[in-house]
Amino acid sequence: MPNRGSVHRVAAVTVAVCVVALGATSAHAGPGAAQLALPAAPPRDFFGLVAEDAFQVEGAYRQMTLATQSSLGVGLLRETFDWSKIEVSPGNYDFRWYDQFVADTARAGIAILPIVFRTPTFRGGVPGVLAYPPTNHADLGAFAAVLVQRYGPNGTFWAENPSVPRMPIRAWQVWNEPNLKAYWPRGPNAKQYAKLLKAAAGPIKAADPGAEIVTAGMPESKVGVPLRTFIPGLYKAGAKKWFDILAINPYGHTAERVDKNLAAARKIMRSYHDKAPIWATEVGWSDSGPGGLQLVGPEGQATQVGDLIRILVRDRRRLNLRGVVYFNWRDAPPYSDKDFWGLHTGLLTLDGQPKPAYYALQASLAAALRSG
Repeated sequence: MPNRGSVHRVAAVTVAVCVVALGATSAHAGPGAAQLALPAAPPRDFFGLVAEDAFQVEGAYRQMTLATQSSLGVGLLRETFDWSKIEVSPGNYDFRWYDQFVADTARAGIAILPIVFRTPTFRGGVPGVLAYPPTNHADLGAFAAVLVQRYGPNGTFWAENPSVPRMPIRAWQVWNEPNLKAYWPRGPNAKQYAKLLKAAAGPIKAADPGAEIVTAGMPESKVGVPLRTFIPGLYKAGAKKWFDILAINPYGHTAERVDKNLAAARKIMRSYHDKAPIWATEVGWSDSGPGGLQLVGPEGQATQVGDLIRILVRDRRRLNLRGVVYFNWRDAPPYSDKDFWGLHTGLLTLDGQPKPAYYALQASLAAALRSG
């Protein structure tokens, strides 16, 4: 994630770009954005984004960005609800930044999928480490319940802000990519993650019995535990009782590969007699930057983004697909001068200009939403 300061510097000179993007028409559509013959329209929140700049920069920039995203047909933002930033000391919570974000997204008619994530040091987090599970798993459950009591259907936020359109948060994603050592530094362990999931699910359901518990998004990665091993490990640990939706981050070199990755996950689920929905909570392609399987160039990015919408809308019933989240809305600057492909997956350039992929998304979502 880019730091807040770097996003502020970029956003300060590009607020007006959102106006240009808002007025862009599908006549500019790039490859992969041709007229699509799709089945009945998916729900509004089927297509989501990760948009860190919209979270990190409030005020006019955020409002303009959310309006642009909504006009495209984006119905959901996936965002980390950073435990280490919200629980500032044991039992003391600072909701101010998140309150404003929830209010702004609700006014734009965009739902939120929060990632309950990042442990404070006083709960077992390790300074300088990207993510570390809490010492006591029950602490995460207690924090998740606090979030539901704030932003869920009976949340204090809605009572305190009656002028904000009510869009209570009903789905909660527990952690991120636990099959990678970067997010589970003790060494990825399906049984341990299942325990964390259980610790979070109970308190969330107690606070909102209708809430959806979403597993962490799990990628198929050469540097992590393969999904053919990790997902069965979850079922063997009894995790089926503790989630409503299985999340996969199904990165692939092409949209067809993404579809196959989701189908492979569904096959594993069927072997455990699980019909729960799947949510593709992170996927994307880079148009530039360091090489790798996700680097496909500007026109390739446009093609894959357009194909992604067409293919997943086509196959959503077969896969029982809850939705898909594209990473990322906008390119990001290097982290401490370290560049990698994930900083170049944006639909907008670093200075806020729409890429061909932006227009491919615009045309593809328009066709998908018309199909109903």
